[in-house]
Amino acid sequence: MSVKKVTTVVQEFINPAQCLQQMVSAYTDYLKVAEQEQTKRREIDAWENETITKINAQRELLMAYLDRSFDERAENFRALFAVVDHAMASGNNEQLALTLNSITEIAKSCPFKDLANLASVRAALDDPDHQWTF
Repeated sequence: MSVKKVTTVVQEFINPAQCLQQMVSAYTDYLKVAEQEQTKRREIDAWENETITKINAQRELLMAYLDRSFDERAENFRALFAVVDHAMASGNNEQLALTLNSITEIAKSCPFKDLANLASVRAALDDPDHQWTF
């Protein structure tokens, strides 16, 4: 095969202009994909920040509820035990029995059961189609 034929065959298979065009096209595609991925990362970061903010707000709400709930329970127990002390000191067995029964009932109830109600109220508030009936 002559050098001219080899050169012609090589030029047909390896066209420098076509190679350059393919490289430019591949680079342009790369830039588009890179920009799309950056946009996705920004969206994910925004979603992450929004979700963390919501979680922290819910956490603060829950902690405030629990603080108040347990403070209220503690105050109720203090008051009831003061009544127990008074009933014992005065020998009032009827008042003592009623107060001990109240202490037992409060102790049996769990402040966490109200969280289910709070969750359902929260879900209803978040649902724009919820029908409120009074």
